[in-house]
Amino acid sequence: MTTRDALPKLFITGGSGFIGSRLAQLAVQLGYPTTVVTAVRNAAERARCDSLEKAGISVAVAPLDDAPALARAIAGHDAVIHLAAAQHEAEQPESYFHEINVEGTRRLLKLASQAGVRRFVHGSTIGVYGNANGRLDEDSPLAPDNPYGRTKAAAEPVVRGFGGDMEVCIIRISETYGPADMRLLKLFRGVKSGRYLTVGNGNNRHQLIYVDDLSRGLLAATQAPGARGATIVLAGTQDITTNDMVAAIGKAVDNTRGVFHAPLWPFVTAAFLMEKTLSPLGIKPPLHRRRLDFFRKSFGFANARAEKLLGFRPTTDFETGARLTAQWYRANGFL
Repeated sequence: MTTRDALPKLFITGGSGFIGSRLAQLAVQLGYPTTVVTAVRNAAERARCDSLEKAGISVAVAPLDDAPALARAIAGHDAVIHLAAAQHEAEQPESYFHEINVEGTRRLLKLASQAGVRRFVHGSTIGVYGNANGRLDEDSPLAPDNPYGRTKAAAEPVVRGFGGDMEVCIIRISETYGPADMRLLKLFRGVKSGRYLTVGNGNNRHQLIYVDDLSRGLLAATQAPGARGATIVLAGTQDITTNDMVAAIGKAVDNTRGVFHAPLWPFVTAAFLMEKTLSPLGIKPPLHRRRLDFFRKSFGFANARAEKLLGFRPTTDFETGARLTAQWYRANGFL
């Protein structure tokens, strides 16, 4: 068993994000010496940084293209968990995503190696599978279908091919939710108010992972011998439909009334037109096709490799996770 004295000193990028901030807090609670580096672009990210600093976590504010600042911050660390990424900026061209997700990762790998980091854990995404259906695993073909997925897929061989003594591991992260997830807040609010609308039939499938389960898996990847050089999917305990999700959220927010459904195709058409007209002008489309993936894509994953190589098994079912998430929203005045 690893003692606290033997725990690696962690360097977490993207710490102002939902996953990064929760991971940093859990890591410190478990005894990992932890430094967070992050860009701060809005009030929510600033609030997360303030919360981390109040918890005694060292926070360095720097984007991925600030090599001098990153070099200073990364010195003396044993393991990197790289979560920083361009993800939701639908108004930006693909070159923007490539610069951050591919070239930013390449630069960070070099800095980590120069700093003597032992292991680099790269946070990738199930978005690299695109519109694939059925039961997937780490060997399933990649077919990313948007700038985020394509550039995250392009970053994976950069990580795998990095030379030197530093060990690398790629973690493909499934849909993640939990306390402090502001992305799903609209869904919880909509279900609670009765104004939520399911686009499509709601039978597409998800294998979401609760953020604390994901964090445990990422921490395991910094140390597990079998993770060296491996690509591993981290997904949750259940394969559930959108309708199942909404029902569980309804129970968590005390509203179990029926949900209305709307045809999918008008929304897809509208999103396509908005992307084509607004994105070239640098305007973020209010609706884009990636946002509709929640209603369109179906994913199910085998967890065998995570269990074998990391000794990791998620423990939080969606009904429990939705209840804990709703409790956090209420406690913080969001619901």
